[in-house]
Amino acid sequence: MSFPTQILPDHHRHCDGLFAAAEDAALRGDWAAAAPAFERFNAQMTAHFDAEETLLFPAFEAATGMSAGPTRMMRHEHDQMRGLLAQLAGACEAKDSQEYGGAAETLLMMMQQHNMKEENILYPMCDQSLGDEAERMGAKMGAMLEKGQA
Repeated sequence: MSFPTQILPDHHRHCDGLFAAAEDAALRGDWAAAAPAFERFNAQMTAHFDAEETLLFPAFEAATGMSAGPTRMMRHEHDQMRGLLAQLAGACEAKDSQEYGGAAETLLMMMQQHNMKEENILYPMCDQSLGDEAERMGAKMGAMLEKGQA
């Protein structure tokens, strides 16, 4: 069985590990390692956002009728994080450890708060409101996230 509450928190941890590796290399000024590490992290974050925004959130909204609630806030936070990812990409291109570190610190705080809201509030709501559809949704998201790892 694979429900959103099982698949997505595991993917949060996976992204956290990729984030840490990229940040460590960038702060050391090892751009030969930092740039590809950041690309892996960025690809996984993008896959995660896409899985939620194209599969989970629309299904939750259809099942509950709530489109101005938690999913709206999560989309807004995704947009904010995309902006920070763009800053990190720019810092990689400029090979600027200080810029990378500042944007990474902000992104880390956002990710921690965002993930806590999703894992403790939204994902359980999704599992409950989607009923029998939750397992199928989890499997589809797992496959989508797996493709992001290529």
